[in-house]
Amino acid sequence: MAVLQQQTVDLLKTSEKELAARWMADLEASGSTRNLKTDEIKQQTTEFLRLLTSVLSVGGSQSITAAEWEEVRQFLEKLSHQRALAGQDSQQTAGFIFSLKGPLFAFLQTEYADKPVILAEQLWELSQLLDALGMHTIRTYQKSREAVIKRQQEELLELSTPVVKLWDGVLALPMIGTLDSQRTQVVMESLLQRIVDTGSEIAIIDITGVPTVDTLVAQHLLKTVTAIRLMGADCIISGVRPQIAQTIVHLGLDLQGVVTKANLADALALALRRLGLTVAKAAV
Repeated sequence: MAVLQQQTVDLLKTSEKELAARWMADLEASGSTRNLKTDEIKQQTTEFLRLLTSVLSVGGSQSITAAEWEEVRQFLEKLSHQRALAGQDSQQTAGFIFSLKGPLFAFLQTEYADKPVILAEQLWELSQLLDALGMHTIRTYQKSREAVIKRQQEELLELSTPVVKLWDGVLALPMIGTLDSQRTQVVMESLLQRIVDTGSEIAIIDITGVPTVDTLVAQHLLKTVTAIRLMGADCIISGVRPQIAQTIVHLGLDLQGVVTKANLADALALALRRLGLTVAKAAV
């Protein structure tokens, strides 16, 4: 089994600066530095080469899962996370490692020009090593990107389900878009918490912005209504358009005595009456 020659390791150590400069040039040519600071990239290339030669110099395992590679893995994980937050794609991120192959292999070809067999072995070993490091970078990038997307989705859910205080004792939740299980859970949590915080007696769920109502959507609405009632508050559903009313009838859905109104204004008027309040025009 081929292994890295000490001559190869020595070459990496003595050629770090020149290798870093050529690597930087290849990164810029491939577009992997787009939207990133040049000084930061230079620092990262220098740091990575230092860590790489440090691990190879001790003659440990070439498996990047070994303990001696921990610092290198942490460096790549931090880099991948930064690239994910910066909006770079996986190709640009992985290009940081893969772009090292060109200048590194050029150095090896010069070093082993008269030893083709050893050259082939060293090229193969370093290629496998860089591939493993590149794949680790991609895996870490994907995890970081998924975490960013998940956080953004949660933030969008919160923004798309605002609970508005219309009057003392009256809350309104305007729904926009499709209502699914995850969103229903967010709706319940935010609305129920606001009922507790404000001591409101009536909650209005406005579905004017919900494009369609099917059996699943109706079930989600009923769950929310049930949860509101368990908190000791009443619930009114507004925004029931003619198309939605027909759909509910055709599907044979039972809203179990839930009060519905055509628009938010009618729902608010009903809520105020239930609170013993009336709204009248001021005398001119």
